[in-house]
Amino acid sequence: MSTLTRSRRVLWLLAIAATSTLLLTTALNTMRAEPASAHGSVVDPASRSYSCWQRWGAEFQNPRMATEDPMCWQAWQADPQAMWNWNGLFREGVGGNHQAAVPNGQLCSGGRTQNGRYNALDTIGAWKTTAVSNNFRLRFFDGASHGADYIRVYVTKQGFDALTEPLGWDDLELAGQIGNTPASQWNPDTGGVSIQIPVNASGRTGRHIVYTVWQASHFDQSYYLCSDVTFGGTSTPPPTTAPPTTAPPTTAPPTTAPPTTAPPTTAPPTTAPPTTPPPAGACTATYQVTGQWSGGFQAEVKVSAGGSPTKGWSVSWNYNNGQQVTSSWNATVSTNGSLVTARNANHNGTLAAGASTTFGFLGSWNGSNPVPLVSCTSTS
Repeated sequence: MSTLTRSRRVLWLLAIAATSTLLLTTALNTMRAEPASAHGSVVDPASRSYSCWQRWGAEFQNPRMATEDPMCWQAWQADPQAMWNWNGLFREGVGGNHQAAVPNGQLCSGGRTQNGRYNALDTIGAWKTTAVSNNFRLRFFDGASHGADYIRVYVTKQGFDALTEPLGWDDLELAGQIGNTPASQWNPDTGGVSIQIPVNASGRTGRHIVYTVWQASHFDQSYYLCSDVTFGGTSTPPPTTAPPTTAPPTTAPPTTAPPTTAPPTTAPPTTAPPTTPPPAGACTATYQVTGQWSGGFQAEVKVSAGGSPTKGWSVSWNYNNGQQVTSSWNATVSTNGSLVTARNANHNGTLAAGASTTFGFLGSWNGSNPVPLVSCTSTS
C-alpha cells in the first residue's frame, strides 16, 4: 500500500471517529436537556426520579453511586431515560379512575407506564429520604405551565414498612389536595411555574412514602410520583443541582378542628380538619357526622366554592375502617373499594364564588367511625 493511500485511509478513519463522537455528544446533551422542556414533578420532597437526577445527573456513571446511593444506582442501570425524563411519568386517558389504571405494587412507576421505562422506581429498598415535619408543604414544579385539574397528596399509614412492603392503594391516606388551579395562579419559577400544597400527616414517625397524583389541565394526563420522607428524622444533604426555589411560607397550616356542637347522640362531635382557603376556581369540603348509633350513622358534607364560580364539583375520600355508604341525597355517590366519590346533583353543581351547598348520606360502620380527610374538585 502506498504512503498516499495509507494517509488517506487514516484521515478517513479519523473523520468517522470525529463524526461518531459528535453524534454521541449531541445525543447525550439532548437527553440531558430534555427534562427542561415540558411536564413536571414533585421537587420538594423530591420524587424518586427527580431526586436521582439531582444527585447524579452530572455523573451518572460514577461507580460511587453503587455504594453511596444503591437505589438510584439500580434505577440508572435499568434505564437512564427514567431520570433524564424525570418529568414524563404519566398516563393518558385514565378518566380519574386511578386505582384501575395503576395496580398495587406499581404505584411509583405509574402502572409501568411508558413501556416500562420507570419500572425500577417500584423497587423496594432504602431510597434516600427527605426530612419533613408532620405538617409540611409539598412543592410541585410544572415546566410546561399546564396547571392542574387537581393535585392529591397521599401519605402511607403509620406501620407501613417501605423497606419490605410493596406500595398499594390501601396503604395510603389522603393528606392534602388542591382543586382546579390554572397555571396563571401558580408561582413563577425558573423554567416554569410551581405551587405548594399544605400536607397534614399527623401521627406519622419514621420512614414513609408521599404519593402525589397530578391531574394536568391540558389533556387527560395523570402523573404518579413517589417521594421518600422521614418524619422527625434527618435527610440526605440537599444536592447542588436543584433549580432555584422560592422560600416557603413560615406559618404552619392549622392542625386541629374548631369546636363544634355535639350531635344528639352519644358519639363525640366530629368534623374534618380545616383546610387552607381555596384559590380561585377551587373548592373545599367539610365532612361531619351528624348522628351515630350501633352499626349506623348519618353524615353531611358541606361544599364551598373558592374565588370563582363552579359549574360542577366532586368530593372524594377513603374509608379505612370498613364504613359504607348505604343511601344519599343531594349528590350521586359511588364507591370503588375504600374510595368514595360524591358528584353534584343537577340542582346544586353551580355555585357562585364563595357560595356553599350540602349533601348527606346514611352509612354503616363496625368498630370505629373516624372522620376521613376529604378532597374537592370543581369544574369552572
